[in-house]
Amino acid sequence: MAYDLQEQDQLDAFKAFWNKWGNLLLALVTVVLLAIAGWRAWGWWQQKQSVEASVLYDQLRDAVEKKDVAKVKQTSGPLFEKYSGTVYGSMGALIAARAYYDAGDLKAAKAPLQWAVDNAKDPEHKLLARLRLAGILLDEKAYDDGLKLLAVDDAGAFAGAFADRRGDLLLAQGKRDEARAAYKTALERLERSAALRPLVQMKLDALGGA
Repeated sequence: MAYDLQEQDQLDAFKAFWNKWGNLLLALVTVVLLAIAGWRAWGWWQQKQSVEASVLYDQLRDAVEKKDVAKVKQTSGPLFEKYSGTVYGSMGALIAARAYYDAGDLKAAKAPLQWAVDNAKDPEHKLLARLRLAGILLDEKAYDDGLKLLAVDDAGAFAGAFADRRGDLLLAQGKRDEARAAYKTALERLERSAALRPLVQMKLDALGGA
């Protein structure tokens, strides 16, 4: 009998607890379940986006290798518009720009590079896009624009290449002393095994800054 009374007391306590907190607990459980479902749906959507983007990227790369500029335009547009949140967007921008540049269309080459500067999720892709776009601006004699593009707080692994490109722009402006300083900075930042290093040294030697 005492056992039955103990069970009744526990049941009454549980009922009192549930009457007070039951609705809140149900709401919390619902929120947690919805969050889990949302997270899984988001992961599925991201995976789907990545797979679809990779297919388009492979098509774009094939077009670039075949120097099929029309196909490059056809595949790169959807890649940028629909899959800008994936790494394939910025990778596609870089190789599309290369295809246009090799075809001699500097204006077309600038567009995907600027897109990558503005939208790339990968920081290194952003920096590489800046570096290549600055090279095109050098070709176009837009020296000030090129220098502004290279004015970043931290160029990371591209610090040496950024300094080299800055030197090219400054030299094109006739600023030999500033160009010399930029090339010296480039040599300081470049790894000793870097393929760019001998070329930078030649530029510096030509300016009498060995």
